[in-house]
Amino acid sequence: MEQVCVGVDIGGTSVKLGIFTLNGDLLKKWEIPTEPKNDTKALIEKIGKSIKETLKEARLTLTDCVGVGMGVPGPVMPNGFIEIVVNIGWREVFPARILSDLLAGMPVALGNDANVAALGEAWMGGAKHQQDSVMVTLGTGVGGGIIIDGKIVPGKHGLGGEIGHMHVRESETEKCNCGGKGCLEQISSATGIVREAKRLLATKKVASRLALLEDITAKDVLDAAKAGDEIALEVVDTVSKYLGIALSHLAMTVDPEVFVIGGGVSKAGDFLIDKIREKFEYYTPITKNKADIVLAKLGNDAGIYGAAKLVLG
Repeated sequence: MEQVCVGVDIGGTSVKLGIFTLNGDLLKKWEIPTEPKNDTKALIEKIGKSIKETLKEARLTLTDCVGVGMGVPGPVMPNGFIEIVVNIGWREVFPARILSDLLAGMPVALGNDANVAALGEAWMGGAKHQQDSVMVTLGTGVGGGIIIDGKIVPGKHGLGGEIGHMHVRESETEKCNCGGKGCLEQISSATGIVREAKRLLATKKVASRLALLEDITAKDVLDAAKAGDEIALEVVDTVSKYLGIALSHLAMTVDPEVFVIGGGVSKAGDFLIDKIREKFEYYTPITKNKADIVLAKLGNDAGIYGAAKLVLG
């Protein structure tokens, strides 16, 4: 029987799992609810049981599986220690050790979910065949991951790739969830896009289709921008400006081969990528030889791909 590995992506609502060949072919994927929360051991036991049952259904044994990788929504120390994961209530735990014990000592690797998604895109997605890449995820917040020489750069304190909390706007007066002000996440996330639109609608006396909507979403803003709406276009210009600044800082720090843009906001496609690229070019005049900017390809599966790759090294 061909050897396999398992990727696990733990989210606030669901845990996504996948069985992969060692070459990166996805054989099976499934989900289970992220319950119970606030009880690390109980959730890890549930994940372990699900892995055993699904391997058995696929006529595979634990010895056919070379290891399990897990992505979790919080900082992970190099030794696998997690101080806190707010949205699932974990505090001061070593979850990989728990799962390894449940799977007869099988190797279990652990990483931050955004870093792991970046590794997935580097392995089989938008940055495939590239050794150095940076992924930026534009969702409810802004996350990211840095891959150098095919390896995640988590940093000594688990903060590597926390792109959303780079300080980019000095004039910001409101606080970010992290406690800072002027973070990229406050502008370029889905929630940031809506906030920027509401600010402009409140201060500019310009007709906009957005003013007719009761509950504006980031998709509404991006769709309106594509249709030529003046307010929406100004929002996208602002969002792209600060993303361009952030990417220029990253380019001057790690100089990746490619930036991969993912998350729900990236569904705006080439329209958004072209805007970001324009700003990135403006803020990096030092050379024409620099990173490309591309769309992510794996969607919601990036986490399980990256987690699987994590255990393969």
